[in-house]
Amino acid sequence: MSSTKPAAMKGRLNKKIKQNRRVPAWVMMRTNRQFLRHPKRRSWRMSKLKE
Repeated sequence: MSSTKPAAMKGRLNKKIKQNRRVPAWVMMRTNRQFLRHPKRRSWRMSKLKE
């Protein structure tokens, strides 16, 4: 993918980067380790984005 992208696409990609993070440690502690995994995590190898 080229490095020059429209600003709207950059915003969408940036949102997906922020979404693709692990559950914070404080959430695990607060919920008694009930939420260990993030159900909507996305792997760059397994699934691609629909841009």
